[in-house]
Amino acid sequence: MHSDDGFFGENIAAGYDESSADMFAPDVVGPAVDLLAELAADGPALEFGVGTGRIALPLARRGVPVHGIDLSRAMVARLRAKPGGDTVGVTIGDFATTRVPGTFAVSYLVFNTINNLTTQDAQVDCFRNASAHLRPGGCFVVEVGVPELRLLPPGQTAVPFHIGPAQWAFDIYDTASQAMSSNYVTIVDGRAEHRSIPFRYVWPAELDLMARLAGLRLRDRWEGWTRTPFTGESRRHVSVWEKPGD
Repeated sequence: MHSDDGFFGENIAAGYDESSADMFAPDVVGPAVDLLAELAADGPALEFGVGTGRIALPLARRGVPVHGIDLSRAMVARLRAKPGGDTVGVTIGDFATTRVPGTFAVSYLVFNTINNLTTQDAQVDCFRNASAHLRPGGCFVVEVGVPELRLLPPGQTAVPFHIGPAQWAFDIYDTASQAMSSNYVTIVDGRAEHRSIPFRYVWPAELDLMARLAGLRLRDRWEGWTRTPFTGESRRHVSVWEKPGD
């Protein structure tokens, strides 16, 4: 793994699209692109954590100019190799602090990527960075899961989310610090391989405070991209914060 790529180096990038195949399904990508294209209208979009272009490429095909920021050169190389990969501008860097020229109609973070920032300070910086890139009236969109602490009985710290014949996956939570990690045990040629990726889980109300610190205000919150109402039973949310106009 290239050290500058963080936890998404060549060994992860090589199989990322295949391992996340369900997230590339048209019924998953389509509603996200529809909403983002609507929010962008006639303006450009900025994706934090653009990765292999799961959302950026179809959004660009809709006529929305898209620029991405990502720390992983290996992931971006996969984006570049895809049809239309040269239409998405990419800046290599930490999306919590990296600035790019211009202002945008919409900036967005999808698929729990806000949790890749493993401190509250970094997540606050991310909101400030998003706000600094937005034109007045622009929106910052985040898709992220609701922390599943209700699944933890007293004394338990792990929640399994995949059990298969050759792979087991589980999240480990530290409720005192909001640190968590996703852990994968995979059987390869009869031997077990372990991979762990650190995250920081964050609550919807906490995100709203981060937005306020960045001069943004909550406009909408739904359970998903199809705008199903968000409730106490929702396991994820798509939230839209707006930068006040002039």
